Amino acid sequence: MSEQTSTLAESRTEMTELLLPNDTNNLGRALGGAVLHWMDICGAIAAMRFSNRQCVTASMDHVDFISAIDLGEVAVMEAYVFNVGRTSVDVKVDVHAENPKTDERRKTTSSFLTFVALDDDGETTPVPRLECPTPEEEALRQEAVEARAAQLESVIDRMDEA
Repeated sequence: MSEQTSTLAESRTEMTELLLPNDTNNLGRALGGAVLHWMDICGAIAAMRFSNRQCVTASMDHVDFISAIDLGEVAVMEAYVFNVGRTSVDVKVDVHAENPKTDERRKTTSSFLTFVALDDDGETTPVPRLECPTPEEEALRQEAVEARAAQLESVIDRMDEA
């Protein structure tokens, strides 16, 4: 692992997308693929801000769409780094739908993505150590670690039932 450090706060990223007809299905709701695309971009930016390197997607964990994003609503993606390996960065991405007329906001999905940092030659390269210097950052990190573990356990349970 690198001797450098970076904080969870330095990785925080928020991006928004206005849901327009090209990204909707025939019911006027966001296409799942469009939402996954936005999540991937937001997560990659968080990973790059953290590592100061180009990062590529290695994996995306299980995704459940729990609420639709309707035509004309704003999709709000929020991401931050919550764990690191030697060359990999784990990022939590939350998505909310926001009604721009009422400011009402609801959660639509979240997932955990892993990115790998690359050097200028396209080879894997070490990432900084993660620091959480404030209680708020440590709480976010711990929340993400626990939520990922719970999600993985749930997926395994569903596979066992099948």
